[in-house]
Amino acid sequence: MNSSDRTPADLLRSALAADPARPLVTFYDDATGERVELSVATFANWVAKTANLLQGDLAAEPGDRLALLLPAHWQSAVWLLACSSVGVVADVQGDPAAADLVVTGPDTLERARACRGERVALALRPLGGRFPQAPEGFADYAVEVPSQGDRFAPFTPVDPDAPALAVGGIELTGAQLVARAREDAGALDLVPGSRLLTGRTYDTWEGLSAGLFAPLAAGGSVVLCRHLGQLDAEGLAKRTESERVTNTAV
Repeated sequence: MNSSDRTPADLLRSALAADPARPLVTFYDDATGERVELSVATFANWVAKTANLLQGDLAAEPGDRLALLLPAHWQSAVWLLACSSVGVVADVQGDPAAADLVVTGPDTLERARACRGERVALALRPLGGRFPQAPEGFADYAVEVPSQGDRFAPFTPVDPDAPALAVGGIELTGAQLVARAREDAGALDLVPGSRLLTGRTYDTWEGLSAGLFAPLAAGGSVVLCRHLGQLDAEGLAKRTESERVTNTAV
């Protein structure tokens, strides 16, 4: 990847320029049997649409704090990069009452109601499906995002030295996040083209790094598995083979 990249959004732009067709995120939910694969180009398109929603319809600005109440999921990864694109601080599992806006899954709707700002809910259904009926007081992400623009340009350039991510009691700037992701990529022996399988959750830095940032920083890809514990040893071996997994972090 480009050594001048200083934010997660920079890493994604470099990945897009290098090889837009290669897989970036392959997501499994072993509780539902769902599998979704996103190329760099498809993932970047979701990020652009979500960043436009965040900056435009939700009126988020650099420095705003977004409580991200989502599990390890491909749509969570999209939101993390959208926040970086706008300059919004992604506060993973943060306090909605202290946030400017909140993004939640179906299991944390009541907790998310503490946010006095904009609220967005994700059904987390296969293929990005919408809620049968949008929860009261929330915008349904699956309804709002398709009409957003496919290209994104921030109103204000993102400062790599401004806070970008809070998780598990730590807060990182964009530049610090990129530096740590590169260090983790080295520790995980990731190189361009690596396929990292992980079942870690998204509520710690280690989970976020293995599940998105380290593979992105290395020019690799991630096989992100939710509810991996429901897969037996034979199933895991078959997945490792079929997905051409080169590294694991479970």
